[in-house]
Amino acid sequence: MTVGALIWCPFPDEDAALAVIDTLLTESLAACANIVPGIVSVYVWKGERGTSREVGVLFKTRADLLDAAIARVAYLHPYDDPAVLGWRCDAGAPQTLAWLGELPQLS
Repeated sequence: MTVGALIWCPFPDEDAALAVIDTLLTESLAACANIVPGIVSVYVWKGERGTSREVGVLFKTRADLLDAAIARVAYLHPYDDPAVLGWRCDAGAPQTLAWLGELPQLS
């Protein structure tokens, strides 16, 4: 049975997000990604408070690809230390899980 997984990551702009999405789709590490425009991130980073306008990306993948996909997003991301979070999904529509199951196995 296929187990789905999601990855959430903010990007500085849509172009940066699209570049990483393109690579993950090409490398079959994700089946889809949704860009959420116009997010405002308010954070504390290295002791300093900040606010940034970003775009969020939600990647859809399979649980067995999750670690490799997270590592790839982090490597390709334009930030030095991007916030990349992933989790396995224990439920999903049968059609969605079947679709994710069509991603090739890692060799």
